[in-house]
Amino acid sequence: MLDTNARRFVQPLLDAIAHTCKRIGISANALTVAGMLAGVAAAGLVLKEYTIAGFAVLWLSGLIDAADGTLARLTQPSPMGAILDITFDRVVEISMIVALAFRFEEARFVLVILAGIIAIAMSLFLSIGAAVANRSVKSFHYAPGLGERTEAFICLSLMILDHERLVFWTWVFIGVIIFTMAQRLRHAYLMLHGSDDAIVSGGKQ
Repeated sequence: MLDTNARRFVQPLLDAIAHTCKRIGISANALTVAGMLAGVAAAGLVLKEYTIAGFAVLWLSGLIDAADGTLARLTQPSPMGAILDITFDRVVEISMIVALAFRFEEARFVLVILAGIIAIAMSLFLSIGAAVANRSVKSFHYAPGLGERTEAFICLSLMILDHERLVFWTWVFIGVIIFTMAQRLRHAYLMLHGSDDAIVSGGKQ
């Protein structure tokens, strides 16, 4: 939701990063890889109990990840870039979940559930992208929902910073994902049945 509705507030910063990278010859795919490596580094910091540093580097990885799409549109968007972006986003999320599971044994069961729910949610997301005609600026149809990349980072941040309530925040994250899955199923149903409302909302991404 925040990715879709609040992007205009951070777009000037993303434009500046993208133009700088273009000027010095950094490709969008290289930026995607850099964002993934920063996210994995954040998980490593959390694992080693450098909580604040891990939190900060996680959000740095998110900023880099957001800028790669802007850079791709300035240069040459590619299907491979979209594949790397989606895959590496999951690498960052799972890396952080694994780091937290190593540190906090009492939360391991619910963290395993979270990892499974993420896998199911991404299967749904990609299935919708393959089934619905693309009318957006992205490489495939982007089904909107409550839990997008920014919301995932907010949930992960709460899990990192408030580890005394890690189990609670993990359940909150799971709830956000399940609600988003329901939204996307409804969106797909309306799109596939020709609803004007769904077509409009899908075209705005």
